[in-house]
Amino acid sequence: MASTAPFRPRARPAHTQGSTHCAYTPDGSKLVTVGSNNTIRLYKTGFDGEPINIDDCQEQNVSVAASDEFFVVGSEDGTLSLYSIPNAAFDSFLLRTSLPIRDVALSSDSKWCAVASDELTVKVVRTDDNSKLRHLRAHNKPTKHLAFDTKGETVSLACTDGIIYVYDLTGDGTDDPELIRRIDGVIGTLDTDSEISTAIAWHPDGRAFAVPTPTRDIQVISKNDWEKQRIFSNGHIGEITALAWSPNGAMLASAGKDKKILVWDTKTQTVISRHDFSNVMDIAWHPTDNLVSFTNSDGEVYIYPDFVPEQHTALLKLSKQPAPFIHDPLLEISTNVRRPEANGFKPMVSRPRRDSVGSYDSLMDGPLPEDEDFVVDDDGAGYVVNSNGKRLHDGVDVFGEPVSKRRNVEIEYHEAFQPGSTPWRGNRKYLCLNLIGFVWTVDQDGHNTVTVEFYDREFHRDFHFTDTFLYDKACLTENGVLFSCPPSGDTPATIFYRPHESWTHRIDWKTQLPKGEAVLAMSLSDSFVTVTTTANYVRVYTLFGMPYKVYRPKSSPMVTCASWRNYVMTIGNGPAGGDGQTKLLYTIENIKRDEICQNEDTVALPPGASLKSVFFSDCGVRAFQIHPSSCVLLVWNTPKI
Repeated sequence: MASTAPFRPRARPAHTQGSTHCAYTPDGSKLVTVGSNNTIRLYKTGFDGEPINIDDCQEQNVSVAASDEFFVVGSEDGTLSLYSIPNAAFDSFLLRTSLPIRDVALSSDSKWCAVASDELTVKVVRTDDNSKLRHLRAHNKPTKHLAFDTKGETVSLACTDGIIYVYDLTGDGTDDPELIRRIDGVIGTLDTDSEISTAIAWHPDGRAFAVPTPTRDIQVISKNDWEKQRIFSNGHIGEITALAWSPNGAMLASAGKDKKILVWDTKTQTVISRHDFSNVMDIAWHPTDNLVSFTNSDGEVYIYPDFVPEQHTALLKLSKQPAPFIHDPLLEISTNVRRPEANGFKPMVSRPRRDSVGSYDSLMDGPLPEDEDFVVDDDGAGYVVNSNGKRLHDGVDVFGEPVSKRRNVEIEYHEAFQPGSTPWRGNRKYLCLNLIGFVWTVDQDGHNTVTVEFYDREFHRDFHFTDTFLYDKACLTENGVLFSCPPSGDTPATIFYRPHESWTHRIDWKTQLPKGEAVLAMSLSDSFVTVTTTANYVRVYTLFGMPYKVYRPKSSPMVTCASWRNYVMTIGNGPAGGDGQTKLLYTIENIKRDEICQNEDTVALPPGASLKSVFFSDCGVRAFQIHPSSCVLLVWNTPKI
């Protein structure tokens, strides 16, 4: 039996040879294509006949962006045109530039359109009122590509000088946006009319974007710190000309001068399928179907059903996937997410099951639709739904008095943190910074490299080592350094103490926590090692690794701890207020004398503020650092200490 050749869609001659681009409407019902001739084509999804032509348009159209009701087109003659989709006709000119337009982008709500041209200034215009215009002026080179983030809070420009410029759009719309970031060393320098792409493609989860690099790789940049994250490498052997994320972010499609379209798995950054197509200039995923369309410089359009191979179609059925971070902040705080049942009662009506506690989808998708009006009839007051679909005694209590709807208040717990450490910035992280020195680690994909440096190098010698345990927390004193790593698979969490070099024999020690228990925070003093865990235990060890004390504090979940000599201060979540936010309570104890100095006192946080660090001074004065609303350092004297 003869083998069946793989399916290959037919090329649809749509425009004359030259720049050709496409875009799907957000509802997926239409595909818009523009090109060098004075015709725009509207393809109806699922219909294989001839498209609708719009002939009343400019020539040399180089960019298109679409909403459900209209689309905008930028032309080399400097005009930005708006077209009606229901009428399939020209509507109006939004603005005109003195030099050729190179790229256009619509905000997520389609109210603003950003326009890049060979001018130095980028313009952002209202699509419903072109008298409202904002200018981006802080960059000093023409812009080749631009993109709004998924929330419309920023607009990013890829300029010909090889720098990405990020502007803040969160103002009231009357002033020009402010430049908040320059990202250098990622994209290359290009001419505005080059077919090589430096397009900025935002991941659907809104936390990162991908951009082609001069090394023919695709680099992911995070929004929270604008640092490099995972990279899609070893795929193309020619310069990249187009890229686009799948609607759920589980895959990335890219095209290159090597006459290939590659489909990447976002989670592993590996190529899962290859397609042979040359001169591809633009790629568009259908919002819901296994359907991808792309255009080439020959003026042709390809509409490719079943683009993702059958063995990988399960990726398209996944919910929204996370952007490929080296260290995902959502996963790092997952142990702090708790969703208790309201009032300790089980709901009396059936509800669809949520994703597991702390999962990415449960954090990103928000409340379920039925949660917005969910009432528990736990006191028999008649709020439940009867067989006719109506509420009993709606709006009144058992006495006939008006009552407000009762809602479940979700408890907001303060996240655990390690004092003196920083979040991951790309593949680097400070595990500890204090007046003795600092400890930092570099993720090397499979192992870490840990470096310990001291300010007084005459007293202590710097050192570094290869870390196969992947330590994520550390404490540093004049006597030694303490590390801990999270559990991984069947390997439990491990604590490692290493005294500094001295003339005496150095004794390192390691100990493991019970299976399933992880370290939330730890501290190191001249006398003891203190560890707070996810099981809400405080575990105290001597500097020789002997367990000294284990207890469970009343305030939980635990947040952090600090120590000085024989004293340990632990902080945990206390009772919740009416707004659902917990109070932070701290306890100071003399471990050696088994004496409580202060018990369950409140940390005086202003409304909306969070605790970022806690520590003792060298004479035993305790301090709390607050962030971000007030940037206050609270200091208490401790007479008993």
